[in-house]
Amino acid sequence: MSNTYFRFKQFTVHQEHCAMKVCTDACLFGAWVAEGINRWGSELSHILDIGTGTGLLSLMLAQKTNAGIDAVELDEKAAEQAGDNFESTQWKNQLQVIQADIRTVHLGRKYDFILSNPPFFEHDLKSENEERNLALHSKELSFSELLKLIKQLLSDKGKFALLLPAHRKAEFIQLAAVQGFYPEEILMVKQTPTHDFFRAILLFSGTGLATRYDEIVIRENDQYSNEFIQLLQEYYLYL
Repeated sequence: MSNTYFRFKQFTVHQEHCAMKVCTDACLFGAWVAEGINRWGSELSHILDIGTGTGLLSLMLAQKTNAGIDAVELDEKAAEQAGDNFESTQWKNQLQVIQADIRTVHLGRKYDFILSNPPFFEHDLKSENEERNLALHSKELSFSELLKLIKQLLSDKGKFALLLPAHRKAEFIQLAAVQGFYPEEILMVKQTPTHDFFRAILLFSGTGLATRYDEIVIRENDQYSNEFIQLLQEYYLYL
């Protein structure tokens, strides 16, 4: 049985009411985006987290930026839990949970940065857990629909980042090009050096710059890799 909470250095994520629990690849995604925002030298005012779940990604960014963060979540129980997780931190005034369907909610602004760990893996194997199926396999929001929403919500010079199954990277890049978005950075993720890539982290903008390509291994020689430790050491308790 999964733990009902995951404790980080500066915050705790309670997750008993969320279908999607804290996982290593999501933590890597949040840390990579937070590090990237500082490296890109961007002064962000407003960030949008689509499908926030427990609120993990929003909390990781709040630790490293001063931007206001709107976290949209469709599931009522998950949204309530994310709100509780936010409320117990020093960044509670920086974070806002919006329990709504991202397709119909009126947010009233454009965002400098949008991120999402899309809560659906179309065409992938389904779990026996129905709530997890809903979180992972929503038939209501396709990649194309998500990209159209990002097009509407992103500022002219904004960027967005997603965590995807590795085998869907090429498909998403093609669909993004239709909306005028191009990958600036791609990080391919392996569990160990002997595993295949299982996740792709992608950063998009509308500039069409040359793509920076990197790879990362989570574990090497039965311990976290140096690259993983460097990204996660400000978050994980025992790094």
